[in-house]
Amino acid sequence: MRSLLSITIAITLFTPIAASAQSQRLVQAKPQQQQQAPKVAPARAYTAVAVKLPTPLDDPSFEAFRKQLGEIAQKKDRAALAKLVVAQGFFWEAENGDKADKKKSGIDNLSTTIGLTGKEAIGWDMLAGYSGDPTATPFPGKQGVVCAPADPTFDEKALEELSKATQTDPGEWGYPLADGVEVRSGNNAKAPVSEKLGLHFVRILPDESSAPPAGNQIPLIKIVTPSGKTGFVSGDAIAPLGNDQICYVKDGAGWKIAGFVGAGDQ
Repeated sequence: MRSLLSITIAITLFTPIAASAQSQRLVQAKPQQQQQAPKVAPARAYTAVAVKLPTPLDDPSFEAFRKQLGEIAQKKDRAALAKLVVAQGFFWEAENGDKADKKKSGIDNLSTTIGLTGKEAIGWDMLAGYSGDPTATPFPGKQGVVCAPADPTFDEKALEELSKATQTDPGEWGYPLADGVEVRSGNNAKAPVSEKLGLHFVRILPDESSAPPAGNQIPLIKIVTPSGKTGFVSGDAIAPLGNDQICYVKDGAGWKIAGFVGAGDQ
């Protein structure tokens, strides 16, 4: 089971478009949950573990599908979205197994899974974020199904050893979505750049002193660089491992949403 800190990271570091909405949910967490947070290991220097970023899915029809999905998400058009979701057989792989209601349609299950109704309806932001990710990886055990975002390639044993050496949870580590991500010296987008990140795992620190972002502003994330120094990077520049994933399946010449992997809007 992941620690509260690792879950916090996964919620905050989600996708470029959904990051603000997810972080606002984090701020609204119950005080009791915050009191149960584990003790955070001190910042210290560490050996960088390299990551190889996932590559985009090489299929022009997938790009066209993602563009259509993004437009539907912006309009919050449920009827149009229903046409892009499998009618039957939608799956929701959570920690305790498939939580999808097989008696319901695909769109109804998707709506429950990510939250497409209600006052906040954060699921539309999630869909918009997913539509911007060109990567996908095959889902084990389900032929033809791919899920996004895809995880990077890395040495799992090296990451495990890194966690032990720093006395941290593996869920406290994220990775840059590009080479050369700028690290700010302060919790301000205009703060001086102190250094740049390479393609390696980066430790994420909780920053309880930070005020919640206003509007659609992307939050800054507090990190520890391999040198042991702390700094801040944009929340849309770092991704966690074990992120929630949306899954697709090729349907004729196009694509449809086939399922979801993760906690969803729960």
